[in-house]
Amino acid sequence: MNLKFDEFYKDFFQGIVSDSDAGEFMENAFTSIFCEYLTEAGEFDAFDIAYGARRGIKVNGWAGEAPLEYDGTLTLVISDFHAQASEMPESLTKSEIQAVFKRLVNFYTACLKDDFHIQMEENSDIGRLAATINRRKHSISRVRLFLVSNRRLSDRVLGMESIEIENKPVSYNLWDISRLHKLIASGKGREDMDIDFISEFGDGLACLPAHVGGESYESYLVVIPGSMLARLYERWGARLLEQNVRCFLQARGKINKGIRNTILNHPARFFAYNNGITATAEEIETEQINGIPKIKKLRNLQIVNGGQTTASIFSAVKKDKADIDHIFVQMKLSVVNPKESEKIVPKISEYANSQNRINAADFFATHPFHIRMEEYSRRIWAPSPDGAFRDTKWFYERARGQYMDEKAYLSISEKKRFEGEYPKAQSFTKTDLAKFENVWEGIPHIVSKGAQANFARFAEAVGKRWEKDERQFNERYFRRVIARAIIFRQLEKLVSKQPWYGGYRANIVAYTISKLAMLVRKTGKSVDFEKIWQGQKLDIAFENALIDIAEKVHKVIMDTPLGISNISEWAKKLSCWQKAEQLDIKLPDNFASQLITASDEDEEEKEARKIQKIDDGIEAQKKVVELGSEFWSNVLQWAEKERVLTEKDHQIIQVAVLIPKRIPSEKQSIHLTGLLDKLVEEACPYTAEL
Repeated sequence: MNLKFDEFYKDFFQGIVSDSDAGEFMENAFTSIFCEYLTEAGEFDAFDIAYGARRGIKVNGWAGEAPLEYDGTLTLVISDFHAQASEMPESLTKSEIQAVFKRLVNFYTACLKDDFHIQMEENSDIGRLAATINRRKHSISRVRLFLVSNRRLSDRVLGMESIEIENKPVSYNLWDISRLHKLIASGKGREDMDIDFISEFGDGLACLPAHVGGESYESYLVVIPGSMLARLYERWGARLLEQNVRCFLQARGKINKGIRNTILNHPARFFAYNNGITATAEEIETEQINGIPKIKKLRNLQIVNGGQTTASIFSAVKKDKADIDHIFVQMKLSVVNPKESEKIVPKISEYANSQNRINAADFFATHPFHIRMEEYSRRIWAPSPDGAFRDTKWFYERARGQYMDEKAYLSISEKKRFEGEYPKAQSFTKTDLAKFENVWEGIPHIVSKGAQANFARFAEAVGKRWEKDERQFNERYFRRVIARAIIFRQLEKLVSKQPWYGGYRANIVAYTISKLAMLVRKTGKSVDFEKIWQGQKLDIAFENALIDIAEKVHKVIMDTPLGISNISEWAKKLSCWQKAEQLDIKLPDNFASQLITASDEDEEEKEARKIQKIDDGIEAQKKVVELGSEFWSNVLQWAEKERVLTEKDHQIIQVAVLIPKRIPSEKQSIHLTGLLDKLVEEACPYTAEL
């Protein structure tokens, strides 16, 4: 990705202005947008705004599913935001960094005092967060402080050493605007993780090569000490776990009781009892040390299976003070070329997680669902709303940063044309899509848990539905997604303008739409999403219904029960949604114009599936023909030798061998594209690049 800094900076700032124009406090908008990227990069599992400032003290938010993570980690965020009009950011000096961090340290130390939160306004964000930290202070094992800034770090600033506060380690993490740009421009969505075993642990990691060469990856068998694994996890946290593993852990509970019991009571048997971990890396440096092959360095180590093992060992050390000197873990390590990783790593993860009935590949941008959504977004024009003179499209970012990357090589006039066709306000990501969809499924408490946890739930559902019938994800589905995006984003603006609004917009929006969906289901009808798609906006009747519901669910969200002072934490609980479900709300009479009957809904869906069936045939036929006669001839010869074809497979491939003299039908082409997946599984060499 060749994303110029000035273009990135301009687009980033426009996003902040857009959010603030919708009524959001500009510094909160900056913090939210910045931390969304850090969440996707694996720095956080989730993020919540909790702004508060007074003399010598400031906090902007906290990260994690709750203010205190399962391993006792507390992560606090402070923002250094300058709303300057200059085209390039100012410099951020060491003394300024120390001053900003000092205010966050002061906030944390004040929270440890029993009288601090009492002095704060009871219903303020900072007061609630302070009360939560104070109540759980004895469970804190370490503190991570993050500073996010839209200024550029001075070249003379090298870092800040960790400190201890009341015997708890406190680390400093700084993300300036240049570091964020590098993260996005890399196209990986995360920073490189370089592990030097010699400098960090005093010795290399003994390994046994398990590859014979000729492939695009290398394999090693490793036995890694539990203490080393715990230290790696302590340093890199969730970033060490490949994204789908993070999602699994969030969905299933992070600490495995059986693993914990073995660590505490039978540590010498751990190696025998535990299945070990599966990991990947992008680069490896090995050396023979005293005749033993050892790993000296690894780049971008990712645990794709064994996240619970890793997290449980770390938790046993931090929470149970366990002695893990006798804990050793077997590790299967595959070193995959970065250019091949997008294809190979998902398969490694999928097969390594085969005991989980969630299809691990659903979490990757290469899943056909995401590819289809991307294709629709580049092809389908949205109707021009009243007052506009040109049609536009909605840009789906299958991978973070695609929107900005598309403009990287364009001239000024081409960029204007691109932005006219794909307005910035009409771009959305995988995690956005998951929010738009899941609120209609009646799980606003899951949506409130943050992008990663919510996306895990969405991916699981989509994976199962795709396997059952992928034709349900058709053009009509895409138009419905956009209609739901319009509802979601319009409601965000409406909520911010209400006199009762005082924060927690994300939770209010999620609960409001879920409540609306519940009320609509009770009518036996459905929302007319095609009407919203055609108008590219909401009718006043729709807006008024949303505002009425929003005000009522807002009261539920703000009314935390005894023992829970943090509103974001309350909004993530099923009991909060159950309370909102019980609200007695009636849809206004004029809302009937926004609904369609169940029979009309079924008829539209049947027609959409028919069209998708035709499209599938055309796409399959196009792919089969593009592969060409020589490809199919080679495949046929290999498959006959390996005896992996049925009689029907054999007959249809023989038709493809005759291309272009004879073209397989659409039905035959669909069979052939399905056969390609089987041949990939059988390791057919001619399908390796597909």
